[in-house]
Amino acid sequence: MTDRFFIRLFAVFGILNGILFMIKPQLLDQGMHVNILMIGNLLLAIITLVSYLMSRQGLASANNNAFVRAVYGSMLFKFFLCIVGVAAYVLTYRPNVSKLTVFTLLFLYLLYTVFETFSLFRLTRLKK
Repeated sequence: MTDRFFIRLFAVFGILNGILFMIKPQLLDQGMHVNILMIGNLLLAIITLVSYLMSRQGLASANNNAFVRAVYGSMLFKFFLCIVGVAAYVLTYRPNVSKLTVFTLLFLYLLYTVFETFSLFRLTRLKK
């Protein structure tokens, strides 16, 4: 069973960074912090990779409860690291926090979560 998650994750990361780079002037005009968005995109890709590996390890277990624990653990890991990242951004840029930047980071979180979920779903279908 071949797993192309790594290639797809790298492609999603590259496409998103390319889009951010291409529309950088428009984002700067709206007062967004593009560097924070690019760093957030990188961190979300890394967190998604770790979360996927945790879930995949649970999937390899013969015990169904281990898979559920692994998925919940990876979801909480990803969610809390994202909260820490947003809190660090807010505390660092306290007077100049851009709400659009925070909401864009939350959209990226949602995008990577959906991507990871579909990849895990596909992997579970192939396992049967």
